[in-house]
Amino acid sequence: MAHPNEDLVREAFAAFGRGDIDALQRQYFADDIRWHFPGRSPLAGDHQGVARVAEMLGRPSELSGDTHRIELHDVIGNDEHVVALHTTRAERAGRQLEVSAVHVFHVHDGKVTEAWTHHADLYAVDEFWS
Repeated sequence: MAHPNEDLVREAFAAFGRGDIDALQRQYFADDIRWHFPGRSPLAGDHQGVARVAEMLGRPSELSGDTHRIELHDVIGNDEHVVALHTTRAERAGRQLEVSAVHVFHVHDGKVTEAWTHHADLYAVDEFWS
């Protein structure tokens, strides 16, 4: 049986996959969520607050003409942390991105309060989104 925080993150990834950013804001993210996205691309930075995080999460779809997809491989969690392993794919301006990534989440009271994105090839991610 999966830990409830694993289920929470799996459901949040499913909502993201459906493009349901509103559900992420209402059901899965704390109002004061912080999301740390590495690199120098337009997505990079420390995003604070549910509205700013939702905006950042909507950008890949916007920048890629709705080709951005995440293939979730596994989710591991406990009472405070959840780790999600996945592959990100997208197409943009005749280029393709396929990169393995890890998300680390802090969860408190059934909501994600902080997240870190880590890519296997940050240079490729920066180049693709810039």
